[in-house]
Amino acid sequence: MKAYLCREFGPISSHKIEDIDIPEPQDNDVLIEVYAAGVAFPDVLVVQGLYQIKPDFPFSPGGEFAGVIKSIGSKVKGWKEGDRVIGFKGSGGFSEYALCNQFNIMPLPDSMDYLTGSIFPLNYGTSIHAFKQRAELNEDDNVLIMGAAGGLGISAIHVAKAMGARVIAAASEDEKLELCKEAGADETILYPKDLSSNEDQRKFSSQIKEMTKGNGVDVTFDPVGGYYAEPALRAMAWKGRYLVIGFTSSIPKIPLNLALLKGCQIVGVFWGSFCIREAMLNAQNFNDLFEMHAKKLIQPKVEKVYSLDETIAAIESLANREAKGKVAIQIRNG
Repeated sequence: MKAYLCREFGPISSHKIEDIDIPEPQDNDVLIEVYAAGVAFPDVLVVQGLYQIKPDFPFSPGGEFAGVIKSIGSKVKGWKEGDRVIGFKGSGGFSEYALCNQFNIMPLPDSMDYLTGSIFPLNYGTSIHAFKQRAELNEDDNVLIMGAAGGLGISAIHVAKAMGARVIAAASEDEKLELCKEAGADETILYPKDLSSNEDQRKFSSQIKEMTKGNGVDVTFDPVGGYYAEPALRAMAWKGRYLVIGFTSSIPKIPLNLALLKGCQIVGVFWGSFCIREAMLNAQNFNDLFEMHAKKLIQPKVEKVYSLDETIAAIESLANREAKGKVAIQIRNG
C-alpha cells in the first residue's frame, strides 16, 4: 500500500510517499480501507517532532479519516467487515489502509460522505467539548473565535451558532472574513497588521468591546495564541471563559492580573485527552453533533481536496497559513 511515511523527525518536505506492507489487525484492531483523511495542524507539528504526542517510527500522520472496515481482530465486537466508519487516532490516516483500535472508531452516518466524515472528528469534537464541557456556553453568549477562517475556526463558528451563541470571527484577511460570514459569523474583525505593538493591541481590544456594547465577550475560543492572546483576554466580559485551544502562532505569556480583574477563567481544552479520560461524554458529544448535522444546523465543508501524492502540499498549506477552511486528502473515490 502507499503511505506518506515519517521515519525520523524533519521538515514536512523531507518525508515521502512509500510502498509498504498492509498491516495486520491485532486482537482489538480493525483495518480500515481509507477513502479520505482530514488534514489538521497537529499533522504539521508531529512530523517535525514538535507535537506533544510522538508516535513510534515509522508512522504516517493523519489523525482523522473515513473509510470501510476491511478486516477485524479476534476480540473486536460490534463491528464487521464492510461497515462505514470514521477513525480518530493520533496518526495513520495518510495511507491507503489504516489500523485503528475498535474504541477509536465510530459509525459514519448515512447523511455523510467519506470526505465530510474525514474532517469531522478533530475539529468538531474539539469545538463541542470546548463550548459544552469547558465553557458551559449559554444561549446568546458573545463568542470571539480567533483564527476563525481555519478548519478549526469554521467548525467552532458552526457549533457555537448551533448552540445559540452570537459569534464574532477574527481573521487576518478580508477574503478569510468572507468565508467566516458564509459559515454563519454574526460579525467579523480584521486583525491589525502588527499585534506586537501596544497601540495595535489596544485597538484590537477596543474593537471587540465595541461589538459587545462595551461589555466584552463571554467566551473566547483561541487556537492561535501569540501576540493575539493578551488583547483578546483584555476584552473579556466579567466571568468570561477564555478557552486555550492551541498555539498556531506561539505560546503566549499572559499577565494573570487580567484574570483577577475580570473575574474570568482561563480554561485549557485538550480533546485528545478528553476522549480517553471521559469516553462516554465524548460519545454523547458526537451523538449531539450527528443530530446537529442531520438537522443541517452544522454543515461541514471541505474547501480544498488533495490526492495522496500531494500530501506534502496539503500539510504545507496549513504550515504556511495558506489554507482557508478545512483541507482533506482523497485517497479513494466513493
